[in-house]
Amino acid sequence: MMKRSRWRSRLLAITLAVATWLWVTVPAQSTLPYYQEHNFPSQAAFSHEARQTKQQDSDGTVLLEVEGTLEAGDQRLEDGSLYDIYPFEGEAGQSITIRMMSDEFDTFIGVVNTAGELIYESAANSNLSVFLPETATYQIIATIFDDSGQGQYRLTVSAASASETQLAEANHLRQLGIQQYLTSQFQSALQSWQQAIAIYRSSDIREAFPEASRQGEAAALGNLGLVYHASGQYQQAIDFYQQSLAIAREIRDRQGEANALGNLGSTYSSLGQYQRATDLHQQSLAIKREIDDRRGEATSLGNLGNIYRSLGQYEQAIAAYQQALDIADEIRDIDIQAAALSNLGLVYLALGEYQQALDLHQQALAIARNTGNRQSEAYSLGHLGIAYYALGQDQRAIDFYQQQLTIVRDIGDRQGEASVLSYLGGVYNTLGQSQQAIEFHQQSLDIIRDIGDRQGEAMALNSLGISLISTNQPAEAEIVLAQSIEIFESLRTDLPDAQLIALADTQAGAYTLLELALTIQDKTAEALETTERARARAFVLQLASRLSNREESTPLAEPEATPPPKIADIQQIARDQNATLVTYSLIYDRALYIWVVQPSGEIEFRSVELGGSGSLPNPIAAIDGPVYRGNSDPSELDTLVSETRAGIGVVASIPSERLKDLHQVLIEPIADLLPSDPDANVVFIPQGSLFLVPFPALQDADDTYLIEKHTVLTAPSIQVFGLAAREEAQGRRSEFSDALVVGNPVMPQAWALGDNGLEELQLAPLPGAEAEALAIGDFLNVSPLIGAQATEAQIKQQFPSAQLIHLATHGLLEYGDPQSSGVLDVPGALALTPGDGEDGLLTAAEILEIDLQAELAVLSACDTGRGRITGDGVVGLSRSLITAGVPSVIVSLWAVPDAPTAALMTEFYRQLQQGQSKAQALRQAMLATLNDSPEPVNWAAFTLMGAIE
Repeated sequence: MMKRSRWRSRLLAITLAVATWLWVTVPAQSTLPYYQEHNFPSQAAFSHEARQTKQQDSDGTVLLEVEGTLEAGDQRLEDGSLYDIYPFEGEAGQSITIRMMSDEFDTFIGVVNTAGELIYESAANSNLSVFLPETATYQIIATIFDDSGQGQYRLTVSAASASETQLAEANHLRQLGIQQYLTSQFQSALQSWQQAIAIYRSSDIREAFPEASRQGEAAALGNLGLVYHASGQYQQAIDFYQQSLAIAREIRDRQGEANALGNLGSTYSSLGQYQRATDLHQQSLAIKREIDDRRGEATSLGNLGNIYRSLGQYEQAIAAYQQALDIADEIRDIDIQAAALSNLGLVYLALGEYQQALDLHQQALAIARNTGNRQSEAYSLGHLGIAYYALGQDQRAIDFYQQQLTIVRDIGDRQGEASVLSYLGGVYNTLGQSQQAIEFHQQSLDIIRDIGDRQGEAMALNSLGISLISTNQPAEAEIVLAQSIEIFESLRTDLPDAQLIALADTQAGAYTLLELALTIQDKTAEALETTERARARAFVLQLASRLSNREESTPLAEPEATPPPKIADIQQIARDQNATLVTYSLIYDRALYIWVVQPSGEIEFRSVELGGSGSLPNPIAAIDGPVYRGNSDPSELDTLVSETRAGIGVVASIPSERLKDLHQVLIEPIADLLPSDPDANVVFIPQGSLFLVPFPALQDADDTYLIEKHTVLTAPSIQVFGLAAREEAQGRRSEFSDALVVGNPVMPQAWALGDNGLEELQLAPLPGAEAEALAIGDFLNVSPLIGAQATEAQIKQQFPSAQLIHLATHGLLEYGDPQSSGVLDVPGALALTPGDGEDGLLTAAEILEIDLQAELAVLSACDTGRGRITGDGVVGLSRSLITAGVPSVIVSLWAVPDAPTAALMTEFYRQLQQGQSKAQALRQAMLATLNDSPEPVNWAAFTLMGAIE
């Protein structure tokens, strides 16, 4: 495999992998006068003998012919490659073909214009057809593909043939698109690249230039992906990058493959799919190391650093950026050096180490100014503005932003101009100069609309909405925020479940702001519609697909066919289920909005101020994990190794004060709206950390628990609750003759993150869980699967036909969480007996692949109700089971104690057989366990999610 010289990746980085440059914040520049920096000698200074001839310009006519030798004493590039340089007088619109041939080394050529810009470059064994954009003297660089070769060569420049002219036109259109893209002319860039692709795909060009046409097509497809990525249309970007990747692999273009993988990684990173992005960047990095693309290696390391920074893994980010910086120093690449310094500055800014951040950004700025890279200079100025804004030095921030604004306007970077205008708007809004902030945001919005950046438009509208709210213009804010949400939602089409969840989370702020603007106007019913619109959309689409009897392999239900509920729909769900619906919405750390929908359909709204002077304390802010953790975090290694449910129940109790504080904020403001009948159903719709709240254990001033007054259950959204109830009504049976009961399997080995990375561990047996399963099996008159019988393979086989599923085993909270473990997209797993090709860990992702018919699933294990908290609810085991077809799921919020849990579960099934609903049966079981084991840790962990009956 030949090694690509370091300098030659400059144009390739632009044409195939601009998105991989996103890590540096400062995009790659095609306008940098790179060759001028090396002070290339004039033609007269060459030491070799050369013979040149110039003849009449006609098709196929030789315009320049050189026979030369690359040998010791010639000029060298930074990577050590020998090179010669030849001037060529070209005319605007002229199409030429440059050929460089040698029997002694792989050749490589570049074309440089009068500004010192590399405008074309070839692949190995060079044959390059180009279109000259202007009448000028061009420099043709004759060098080697491998940095160690030398010997004789022949270089010719000929007037292009008809087919070569077409190929040259396609290459020109591709380069023109790059320039248009870098100046934010997105629509023009799209048109240029689409025209280029059409030429590359034409039969004449394919036949005449099979390799060059495929390479050009792959490059242009990757270019198209850049525009869709920049405008937030991620699925379209992924489609084009995948096409580019397929061609690169087909023609064995390893550099093109690496760049396509990097572009895909950057897109998945923007979607919040960090593990998938990491995998792609790692693949790209491996190829770049294989082909000795040191500059590309540094770029991949920077991309990985960006992911670590997004995850708050700052030590890993610093390490990755430092490696990129070391490579930049080694190959003397000042652009990569400046980028690495800038990104390190962003990490230290996030760590609150402001002086170090300022020093790094100042170094990056000095490099940009020394090299004349004005766009790099602009971004460094912007980063300094961000740093000073974080320090509260607003005027200094404004000064740097203004300097940045001058440069981006000078160089025609319209997207950069829109960004800095938005930054200025944010600073002026902080200063209380909201009208000036509005003017800046409006200017930013106008530019973004002009260049067609849809995601940028949504974000600009969002920023404008903030300033309008600040100036007490809620009606105007409502209009622009509604527009922002419409755009955000239009960008979610055709995304799979995990990507839809991640992207929606990045857009959640727009809904919160719209809720705020609506409630200021006393449009509280419309605000309820808005908060419901923001919740569990991916979950809704999954459930709707199941209810539509679609095959598992078909796409999700179309959003248009499953719209968010309107007020009338919400009221009808409350009526149909004869339930009181309680929806909570956190308005940052300032307020808690609560809507109560009565079974009659009547809607009441209450607002609770949090944390301010004269307001209630904010116990919600203190929820950074489950209210009860047991002896340690269940995700920790020592817990997974040694924990038994019997050992946890005697460790500690939940502080009563904490339960009372939460009751004061969550229940007391609406206590008069809740039903007086304790058997009436109350459905809580939490948000964010409220999913970790044990609502049955909330305690009033008289020490009465909420479960003593009400029958409670939870759901991630009102619409999910309604769909689960519909699914429950589809042919469900009331008896449990087909129950699948599992207890204390032969525990498998698992792994978790430890001090030394992923570490394997042996899960401890649970004898109490076995006793529980045996007791429930006797009660239900079924034979439970115990020990070696409880294999993952056997349970997967019985899952689809089981009417009831009861699993008493270990629950692993973070297993399968890509941010913690590195595999799968959905966190959570249940421990079962390994064997028959199964590892004994039934993950939430695997459950999603099974079509379940059960009426109820009970996960009698630790932490089964937890997972990754998102705008879609808790993404984990409970969501997977409901999505797979189970309308009602009982899960736990912490590490449950053994004996009380067995008693609670036995009583739960006794109540079910007596005709109680699932919600009522769980309430009675909790009350019975509370009577015998009063501490909430013993009875309050379990929650019913989904359907009531």
